[in-house]
Amino acid sequence: MATQSAIHWPEKYTPGFTDNFVSNEIIVKGLSVNDIWPYLANTAHWTKYYKNASDITFPRGGGPELAADLDFSFSTFGFPPLAAKVVEFVAPAKGQAARLSWTAKQDRSPEEKLDVLHAWLLEDLDGGRVRILTQESQIGKPAADLAKANPNPMLNGHQDWLNGLREIALKNKL
Repeated sequence: MATQSAIHWPEKYTPGFTDNFVSNEIIVKGLSVNDIWPYLANTAHWTKYYKNASDITFPRGGGPELAADLDFSFSTFGFPPLAAKVVEFVAPAKGQAARLSWTAKQDRSPEEKLDVLHAWLLEDLDGGRVRILTQESQIGKPAADLAKANPNPMLNGHQDWLNGLREIALKNKL
């Protein structure tokens, strides 16, 4: 049995020690990491398949393709634009998982302050399958409030993102 890869967590964002944590995963037959990656790593595609992302900008230039240490901002889950920074960017390569993560912050009043790490892991599995995992660890009162919500908007919103990735990759597979 093969061991599956895991998200790399900076200590500050370790799940279980933050105010909210969500994890979503799908495994899809007939797709590979290379089929999925372009739709995740290039923000120009996000609004085509994920209705919960908007106002994507690159305040210091670059983009729409994400890259290590790239600053960007975007709106999601009704929050004003969050200042984001790519902290891990490992493009697809044979024999290793592709990884993408970013921090996103809202520096406002203590009641509105939000600090998250959103991580992605894409991994080819045997039998022509791909594993798509996304997890987010959140700090701040808005995160604590989201953790109590039922249904959980973060869990459902991230599932929509996974499903959208799957559908756009299947639709455009060469």
